[in-house]
Amino acid sequence: MPTIIFNKPYGVLSQFTDEGTGHPTLKDYINVPGVYAAGRLDRDSEGLLLLTDDGLLIKRLTDPKHHVEKTYWVLVEGEPTSEALSGLRNGLQLKAYTTRPAKVRLIPDPGLPPRSKPVTPHGPTVWLELKLQEGKKRQIRHMTAAVGLFTLRLVRVAIGNIKLKNLPSGEWRELTSEEFRSLRER
Repeated sequence: MPTIIFNKPYGVLSQFTDEGTGHPTLKDYINVPGVYAAGRLDRDSEGLLLLTDDGLLIKRLTDPKHHVEKTYWVLVEGEPTSEALSGLRNGLQLKAYTTRPAKVRLIPDPGLPPRSKPVTPHGPTVWLELKLQEGKKRQIRHMTAAVGLFTLRLVRVAIGNIKLKNLPSGEWRELTSEEFRSLRER
């Protein structure tokens, strides 16, 4: 059963078909038959995506009841207040649902390579690390907007114990047996 880690570039869809959009898809990067993304990253987000042919593993990774933590580095425009950080930590009311509490902290610039479409801030920027155990559509972007911060760049760097580390953008590799076991045992 192949399970792979992929560093999804900005602008790439988290699926194998483009459905007429003209955007690059996983098929432009991954030639492994029978694997599917365990979760998604929107087109404007980058970073760690796991792909597998193991349906039970996909369910374990994507169902919030399993509490698999996902870690993101988020470049925001604006200066986070203590109230804004508390809101992110305690959960926020977003349209039809309230987010679960998140772990959040300010981090230094992680020194990521530039992305294909440059980030163009109009004010001060700060990097945050957010850790969530859920992942609704564009959730982090909605969360930061709700506390007055505009997300400029969003990179998932870990799912559970699986970390992106130095895997170059657009590249993939198979999980080691230890990494695979860590996902199954969560």
